[in-house]
Amino acid sequence: MNLEYWKQQIITRRKQTSFRDFLKEIASWFPFAFYQRGGVITSLPKTDRINSVVLSSEEFEGSRDELQKKAKVYDFEKTFFENYRELYLSIPLYNLFSFGSENAQYGDNVYNSRNVYLSNGVVHDCENILYSFYIKLGCSNVLNSFMVWDTSDNVYFGAGVLQSYNIFYARYIYNCNNIWFSSNLTGCSECIFCDHLENTSYCIRNTQLSKEEYLKQKAEILQDKHQYFEYYMNLRAEGLGPFCQNSTGRFIPLCEDVENGYFSYNVHSGKNIIFMGSNHGNKDFYDAFGGGWPRGDRYYWVCWAGTGSDDLYICHSVDLSNHLFYSYYCTNCSYCLGCIGLKNKSYCILNKQYTKEEWEILADKIFSQMEQDGILWDFFPGTLNPFYFNDTMAGILWDFSKEEVEAEGYMWRDEEIKVDIPEGADVVLTSPQSSPQGEEENGWSNNKNPNIPSPVRRGLGWGISDYQGYDENWNWYINPEILKKVIQDKKGNYYRIVQMEYDFLMKHWLPLPEIHWMERMKLNFWL
Repeated sequence: MNLEYWKQQIITRRKQTSFRDFLKEIASWFPFAFYQRGGVITSLPKTDRINSVVLSSEEFEGSRDELQKKAKVYDFEKTFFENYRELYLSIPLYNLFSFGSENAQYGDNVYNSRNVYLSNGVVHDCENILYSFYIKLGCSNVLNSFMVWDTSDNVYFGAGVLQSYNIFYARYIYNCNNIWFSSNLTGCSECIFCDHLENTSYCIRNTQLSKEEYLKQKAEILQDKHQYFEYYMNLRAEGLGPFCQNSTGRFIPLCEDVENGYFSYNVHSGKNIIFMGSNHGNKDFYDAFGGGWPRGDRYYWVCWAGTGSDDLYICHSVDLSNHLFYSYYCTNCSYCLGCIGLKNKSYCILNKQYTKEEWEILADKIFSQMEQDGILWDFFPGTLNPFYFNDTMAGILWDFSKEEVEAEGYMWRDEEIKVDIPEGADVVLTSPQSSPQGEEENGWSNNKNPNIPSPVRRGLGWGISDYQGYDENWNWYINPEILKKVIQDKKGNYYRIVQMEYDFLMKHWLPLPEIHWMERMKLNFWL
């Protein structure tokens, strides 16, 4: 068997993938939504594409030694994906992946972290993380943000924030503090409305001021809170980040020779990568979404993998592994093809154990069949995907149409998600300028609350503005009654404010968010 030949066939094709196809086919396997399923919170919607039994991560982990009993003998009368589907349907999946964490029942892919809410990819000693993705290495108090790393603290609406603290409505920030409505800053402190600055302080719109004048203008700017979201919407940041060479994309510090890189770190050579990299550095990532930490090299069409893995070919959720092909959630495995859930195994096909010699002969025949069928280099097809496309990172990161993805076998969610929404709660609207007289035309009910207690001052109109404002001493105040309400944004999506979020908003004098948390994620990527 010439395994290197088959590897090269996959590698060659992967280097030709368009960025859009990469997103559609790989990022659609990474959900960013939560559902209620039999009283259990899970990222898996109800579908006949998976086993009807959904386990906790602890239960799944405890069952892995038994998964070889689910093994299938490869049937050459069927295609590879037909064989794979039979194994896939036979194995109960886990509801959420969470280990060593506390208060993270609304978090997926959470490792050794605390107080995680409606977030994904929170790893290694992080805490108080809400509505965020890809938060790593000792970060705390992070809300509505993408890619916040390395002991960053107090980050609100941030995208690409490393080694920084007190970062609000900002993007591409490295080793900075006390930054507002800014982008592409390195080594800066106390900056507002700034872009592409290094090692400067007390700047507004890239103009340096005296400390006294800066603080005076800062207080005036931050007083007008209903403008905050508009400031962020108008922040059109486009930058590669510091120490980047010969690369294209957005915020890829320390990367070199990378094409179409987004929110990745210290990757050397690759194409079509998002949320990849590590402090130790990685190389040869092609069509890779999520992973690489703490090290790993040579990923070709991979979704969420790392912890020292190398030579992965069309895999999903693997770690401590090498030379895997078309495998899902395998740990400390090598030379496996079409395997699911295995741990500490080698030379397996469809979870069935073989000798090295047997494996090489059978794998060679399977790769040959796949090449003849024209699928050797393809990722898992849409007909196997168990997630609603518009609830995955593909739907968040790109504007795909329902018609397009359904035609390729993906699922699409039409109903509203209310996983954390209590039944019967009062609804508050986000439209601050709406007129009650127009409520019937808009199809919205009048939720105006005339009994807001002092010290809240009536805001501009009705809705969430009735629950926030300045008191008679011009101290910012949010009525805690909002914790009992459900908020509906202009698109009709429902969300709520939780205690951790309320405490953070009050501490930093921030206004209530005006759009659903999944919509906030979209802004963080493409803004």
